[in-house]
Amino acid sequence: GWTAESVAQHDAGVRVTIVGENGESKVLTADYAVGCDGGHSLVREEVGIARGGKDFDQLMMLAVFRSRELHEGLKRFPERSTYRVLHPDLKGYWQFFGRIDVGEGFFFHAPVPADTTTSNFDFHGLIQSVAGFKFACEFDHVGFWDLRVAVADSYQVGRVFIAGDAAHSHPPYGGFGLNNGLEDATNLGWKLAGVLQGWGGEALLTSYSDERRPIFRQTADDFIAARIEEEADFLANYSPERDRAAFERAWDKLEAYGGNRVMIYEPNYEGSGVIAGPPGGVCSAHGKHTFTARAGHHLPPQQLSSGRNVFEELGTGFTLLAFDDQDAAVRAFEEAAAKRRVPFKVIRDSYADGRTAYEAQLTLVRPDQYVVWCGDRAPADPTQLMAKVAGQG
Repeated sequence: GWTAESVAQHDAGVRVTIVGENGESKVLTADYAVGCDGGHSLVREEVGIARGGKDFDQLMMLAVFRSRELHEGLKRFPERSTYRVLHPDLKGYWQFFGRIDVGEGFFFHAPVPADTTTSNFDFHGLIQSVAGFKFACEFDHVGFWDLRVAVADSYQVGRVFIAGDAAHSHPPYGGFGLNNGLEDATNLGWKLAGVLQGWGGEALLTSYSDERRPIFRQTADDFIAARIEEEADFLANYSPERDRAAFERAWDKLEAYGGNRVMIYEPNYEGSGVIAGPPGGVCSAHGKHTFTARAGHHLPPQQLSSGRNVFEELGTGFTLLAFDDQDAAVRAFEEAAAKRRVPFKVIRDSYADGRTAYEAQLTLVRPDQYVVWCGDRAPADPTQLMAKVAGQG
């Protein structure tokens, strides 16, 4: 394989020096570079992007293992695929394990002493104590990670971008890291394509960091770090030994609050400079799940009269959903897209059945399925709107 050794950029492009296992060195050149090289990102360091966040000063272990006996023993909880243990000594950190398939495969995370290595700790014994019974298992992997939340100060410097763990890292609670990484790639990918194809403006590229960074910052603070701190406070203040009834009431309240938090996790780009969002809108991880079409939010799912879901019909560029008689508006948008050389598709349908939930007869959707504008009639200047959402100014 090859390893990146250095990254340098100039006005016209980027040079990445890579080194092979045999010591051979090569220089790759490109218009842009995207560092998706993990939490210890060389790309981030090379272009001088700093990170901020919160370090919980706790070493965590990850084990991947197989156990038929554990699989059989957990059949009494058929509705669950993950299991977690909280204890006052853990200071709000979880011991938790879950299934990685429908058979004998499991993963396990837990806090461990700072000097723990793969050879000086009884991982099998720890997992058995958490499960509450003895069982045989075979380990496929044991590794470690540091419990911290870190967010890059910017996701872009010139022609170099970072995404995924290179841009943000946090405990693997709730799958936020993987999902945010995929959203990073989806957000940036079409924007780079637009610029390289000649119809996207530079504002598209700067919008990547402007849109994505606030999402993760709030995800880290309000949905991850807050949960760790709340559970630590809960364990410090309630104990089943002292007052079981009070403990259970407080736990039910904490769990209900956690469920509500999931319902308000709805990343959106209302404040983006390439979206015609509401006045005063901001890019935020907080929102409300609804079937209404809203500028800055992901297009809600909806069935078309053909029987296909709207996502199956969206184009690879911008797509206008036009319901009922919108001939004049459609022509205006088509002319604007042609003038701005923006790839464009129209989906016509009736404003009936579930489609009325969009509360808009016209909805303009960008390539990553986010709504950039919606209304019941064409905007005063469709050409200006197309320029804005394509990052052309």
